[in-house]
Amino acid sequence: MATKSATSSHMMKTTKRGRPFLKDTLDLFATLIVSLDLTTHKQFFRTFPNSFTTEEAATNLSSLKFSQSNRGPDPRDPSRIVTTTTTTTFSMTRDMAKAMCQHFMDARLIENAADRNSNLFKERGIYMLTPKGLHVLERFISKNGMTADHLLKVFSSQPICLKLLHLERRASDDEIIISQSVVTALFRRFAGRAANYLPGTVMKDPAQEYHERSKGISLVDITDRAPQMVGKGALQTFTCCFAAVAALEWLCDFTSIVGRDEAAEMAAHFVRFGLISLVSDKRKGGDSAVIFTVRGSASATAAATTDAKIHRRISMAEKLRSDYKAGEAGATGGAAPKESNTDRLRHILDEPALRSLFREFLRGNFCEENLSFWLDVQDFKRRFNTTSSAIAAPTSRGPGAKATPGQAAMEKHHEALISMAFVIYNTYLAPSSPCELNIDHGLRNELVVYLNEMLVTDGGKQFHGRVEVEHAAAFNATQLQTLIRLYERIQTHVFRLMATDSVPKFIKTSRFMALRNWVEEYEFGDNDGQARPADPATPVAPPGLDDSEEIGRAYMSVSQQAHTGKSDAPTNTRPGLAPTKSIT
Repeated sequence: MATKSATSSHMMKTTKRGRPFLKDTLDLFATLIVSLDLTTHKQFFRTFPNSFTTEEAATNLSSLKFSQSNRGPDPRDPSRIVTTTTTTTFSMTRDMAKAMCQHFMDARLIENAADRNSNLFKERGIYMLTPKGLHVLERFISKNGMTADHLLKVFSSQPICLKLLHLERRASDDEIIISQSVVTALFRRFAGRAANYLPGTVMKDPAQEYHERSKGISLVDITDRAPQMVGKGALQTFTCCFAAVAALEWLCDFTSIVGRDEAAEMAAHFVRFGLISLVSDKRKGGDSAVIFTVRGSASATAAATTDAKIHRRISMAEKLRSDYKAGEAGATGGAAPKESNTDRLRHILDEPALRSLFREFLRGNFCEENLSFWLDVQDFKRRFNTTSSAIAAPTSRGPGAKATPGQAAMEKHHEALISMAFVIYNTYLAPSSPCELNIDHGLRNELVVYLNEMLVTDGGKQFHGRVEVEHAAAFNATQLQTLIRLYERIQTHVFRLMATDSVPKFIKTSRFMALRNWVEEYEFGDNDGQARPADPATPVAPPGLDDSEEIGRAYMSVSQQAHTGKSDAPTNTRPGLAPTKSIT
């Protein structure tokens, strides 16, 4: 196995607002948090677990290293594995580090632990991760194959944003691409599936309060005089109302919007598209008591858009219907063939809610091990290809110095991969294993023969049907890749088995059919063919938005903790807990 190292420097680009581009902001934030030791701090006779101080953040940002190692075949000799390690060093002054942390606060990634209402990053403050910050951190760890055991306690003890809406940005200036479909998607998430009237009692549990807010903007009914040009109007009761400041905070908490100024611009588009209207403006000096109301229900208002740019999108639930035909919606040619059970299984594996329900179905049919094995191998392949580390440490190296953080992480990662490969074999493939798979004898025999050759020929402990810790020294990266290929063949066999035998039965169950429509909560494409007549007072395409403008995209990323009922951190290797894909 050959190893190559490369060091690169990256100058962060800034927007016209003076903040770094969103991707740089999120990557730097997650790298900083992984490098920190989040412990308990005290201030004003109060303790704050899983927190960090201004000094700790500034110190780490002044010398922050992110190393990523990727494995792949050697172009000159495909039988060998080449590991390429790239190290990126972030360096900045203390004032710049504090300014960067202020951007993190503006984006609602961190908050003042002692004063959650404070929007300023202070000199001697104590800070904690927000639910949105935890979501971003989880995606970063999963994507980069990081081992972050020191963060397990954070994921298990703090609320996380289960669904985060991302708005596509222009590559040139990092501005959100505004189109009717993007504004509609954002508004649907903002308004929620139903009017979100919070209970009258004050919720003392921050996690419960956050859960209630995640359903949509908090609404109230108010009685006030309608705005008019002359005189005073009669008192009226307005339903589905919310304060302007509350709307800006909500947009920052549950979407990829990175500041109140950006949130205010998106809220202005709600007004521009006729989705909300002003009810009361009682500002006096610096007061910001501006009240808006949602015009109609969320679904009715969103469905009123019929602009040609919004194309009909087939929902996940519709794709999973047994009578769905690919291309049926809007197809002009002949009848397309029915969607295969293979495609349905892919949809099930991609959608957390359906995957969880499918697991319960397989458990009831005594074949849950098929899904667990498939997911574990997927996770194993992802971990084999990429591993990363983040550390705040001096950059100097002298003769005889220890390996770099990236190299040390790669060595530790290799040991963990061998252990994971053995766990998969002993769990699913060894004779009399606890979750033994029912697979073709030829596949099983080929795997056993390979393990027997490797573990005996290379001087490991004698192989007797199960692999032990002592066998770890006999495996290098190239041999691990061969083992992965054998696992992949078994994985393909298991996938076909689930698609042909389990999926046809699963889609006929009552629980699946009940869940089918609920899945559309993650879908943001509107069914244009079923759009309701637009309000005559609402412009279909507001002035300034013509067909020649860019068409953006909105998509949802879902936390791994969604639908599990437990708080599983991204480094968890329990069967079946593979990284969740974004819902687009």
